[in-house]
Amino acid sequence: MYITESYWGEYMGGTDDSLTLLEYLAAKGREEIPVGEIFADFGLDTAQGDFRSHTPLVYTNSEGWEMEIHCAIDLLTDLAALLLECDKNGGLDTQELEMDTHLPALRITAAPRERALLVEALRDFADHPLDYDLGEMVPEEEMREMAALCGELQKEL
Repeated sequence: MYITESYWGEYMGGTDDSLTLLEYLAAKGREEIPVGEIFADFGLDTAQGDFRSHTPLVYTNSEGWEMEIHCAIDLLTDLAALLLECDKNGGLDTQELEMDTHLPALRITAAPRERALLVEALRDFADHPLDYDLGEMVPEEEMREMAALCGELQKEL
């Protein structure tokens, strides 16, 4: 996969929030999932572009369990990386991502407005990483490393 060589690892794809997103995508059971639907399911569609605060995002899975993403920026960075993979290779290899699904691949799609929102969120985080509440849990040096990755990802997306 393209993103495993450059983005997917410690900061993107390596958090509990990343696992929650992958579980969510697998549970959808569909080959194509629009970013707008993901935003709506997690409540990001009402955030009005402010992703700096540490407000947990929650969706309820098909079994009635609430699944939580602790930081919006985690969801956005992971989603942006997965979208880039779909752009580069046409979809996500569910086995390589170790997703529990019957689907061999799935695809994330984004309307121009949703893609622009992801790009702007990445740009803002790259420029102002210490303004995000995630900084309360992550050392400054790691925040700056993640910000640099987000800047690169933003340019590619």
